[in-house]
Amino acid sequence: MSDKEIICPLPGVFYRSSAPEQPFYKQAGDTLSPGDVIGLVEVMKSFHEIKAEVSGVIDDFLLDNETPVNAGQPIVRLK
Repeated sequence: MSDKEIICPLPGVFYRSSAPEQPFYKQAGDTLSPGDVIGLVEVMKSFHEIKAEVSGVIDDFLLDNETPVNAGQPIVRLK
C-alpha cells in the first residue's frame, strides 16, 4: 500500500481537465514531478490548480471527474 497521496487543500468540485472537451491533465500510470498540475478545484466560480508536491507515479485517482471534494480529502494515490 502506498503512503503517498495528494490531498485537496480546499473544498469544491474536482475536475481532471481544464474544460469538458480537453484531455485529463494526468492519467493513472503517469509520472509526476513537483509542480505538475493534476486537476482543478472550483470554489465559488473560481478555479484553483491542484499541483503535485512530490514525485511519483500515479497509482489511481480516488475521485471521478466533476466530483464534490472536501478540504483534506485524498485525490490521488501514488506508487
